Amino acid sequence: MAEKKAKKPGIKISGKKKTKPVAKKVSVPSKPKSVKKTKPAPRPKIAPSPSSAKKETEEERNLRLRRLLVEKRKEILKEIINDTSRYIKGESKQLVDTALDDGDWSIVDLAEDINLKHLSSHRDDLQKLDEAIRKLNEGTYGICEDCGDEISEKRLNILPYAIYCIDCKEKREKIEEMQRREGLL
Repeated sequence: MAEKKAKKPGIKISGKKKTKPVAKKVSVPSKPKSVKKTKPAPRPKIAPSPSSAKKETEEERNLRLRRLLVEKRKEILKEIINDTSRYIKGESKQLVDTALDDGDWSIVDLAEDINLKHLSSHRDDLQKLDEAIRKLNEGTYGICEDCGDEISEKRLNILPYAIYCIDCKEKREKIEEMQRREGLL
């Protein structure tokens, strides 16, 4: 076997390990494989007067909430435009064209009812968002309409047009549930 290896040109066999000539490595700047992002050093904070500190945070909060409301409004408008364009283009026309009996027609009617309910729901959400923006302009946004307490930030982030705090909303839901039960008896 050693003879076969020896026949290969450029490789000499001796008692030492096989060595090949190695080209000199030239360092080329390359992109680092992983760079740890470090946080910038915190800036020293200047203690503002108590009234201006509260006003700044309130203004920042209002700006953030306004952005949230406007962004949510844009999302709903996009959905309305998409739903309306699908309705106009006649995606349900395929159902109408293939309807052969009363069962098929009931499916067509049901699909149209669902689409219209979806649009109605979007309209209601837009009205609630517009009302929330109006309240933000007046300075009453985020205040519960029942008890007058502040609605939590967490709730406003999830449901930006909430008009009741969690406690008041739960009370209202319990009252509505009791009224439904009484109406059914």
